[in-house]
Amino acid sequence: MMRLFRLAPLSVWKDAKVRNRLGWYYDVMREVKPAKYLICKSIQCHKDLKSSTTEELWGEHKRLAKIFVDRITEIKSKTHADIPEKTENNFLDLKAELAKRNLDSCNLCEWNCHVDRNHGKVGVCRLDSKTRVASWFRHFGEEPPLVNTNGSGTIFFTGCMFRCVFCQNWDISQFPLAGREVDGIMLARIMRDLYKQGAHNINFVGGEPTPNIHTIIDGMINLDCNIPMLWNSDMYASVDAMSLLLEIIDIWLPDFKYGNDECARKLSNIPRYLSVVSRNHKIAHENGDMIIRQLVLPNHLECCTKPVLDWIAQNCKNVLVNVMGQYRPDYKVLKYPEKYPEIARTLNESELEEAFTYAEKIGLEFRQVS
Repeated sequence: MMRLFRLAPLSVWKDAKVRNRLGWYYDVMREVKPAKYLICKSIQCHKDLKSSTTEELWGEHKRLAKIFVDRITEIKSKTHADIPEKTENNFLDLKAELAKRNLDSCNLCEWNCHVDRNHGKVGVCRLDSKTRVASWFRHFGEEPPLVNTNGSGTIFFTGCMFRCVFCQNWDISQFPLAGREVDGIMLARIMRDLYKQGAHNINFVGGEPTPNIHTIIDGMINLDCNIPMLWNSDMYASVDAMSLLLEIIDIWLPDFKYGNDECARKLSNIPRYLSVVSRNHKIAHENGDMIIRQLVLPNHLECCTKPVLDWIAQNCKNVLVNVMGQYRPDYKVLKYPEKYPEIARTLNESELEEAFTYAEKIGLEFRQVS
């Protein structure tokens, strides 16, 4: 386990374990391997995307996913691999069509609202089919492997399925109209601009990127830059959404906030948190590089931090973990501290040190790179 917030960006890649655990991301970042979404563009789809049924398209998606595994396995075996040649009617086009159709009865997240977002209805995320972006820039506050020297190309989407009472981005997560409307072409322009500025990755965050998967994939269709795609998420996506993401995300940056459903319901108004998020962490871990974030909350060491660390140690071997100590009361906690007394203060040093000590006790590795 790594206390990544203490690692220096310029020296982190000197560490062999970091390079090994983030090997795919490291190669794509240096452009010695093609980003996954570019590989998808090289795999031909044999179904007509307009006339085929959704069931037929998911069957084709399953077939192409197996081809993708063979293709990326071959690429990983090479020291250097060029961007494969794009084919018409490809795997990425198929993903875009499936994502768009999903909005007819949306189940991109595990609320499973099944509202018709394509015709103006909104779900728990408060979004219809339109995607809005609040801001985009090269972010230097992420984990050192992600910022390196030129920063993470971070795109903040509005809207969210969570209602975290301590949300630091509440002005965009809870107010989806706060951003600028973008389509796939505009999103591709944003990503291309970040790439030209030297950003080391495209960081989809928010709010929450999950309700915007359809636009994100459309953006990739209109993009040709070789840059890693990073999924910075609360990990409440549905199985269908995870299936759409697996072959296009180069590195996962998930949150694992709570160790039980009661705290998740109380502080984020989320049902079935533990089963959904643990499932998705396993899926992501089995299909790519990952850094897990665990935000330590005041008075939640025993119920949340320690159980989450236990779960990581047992289920996500060799993953990098950021035990985060930057909690501060915000949003509703700041406004109504009497309603949330246990988290109405910042962390104290002893709580954070106890989290680190516990991680060491259960065999998670702590090291510091200067």
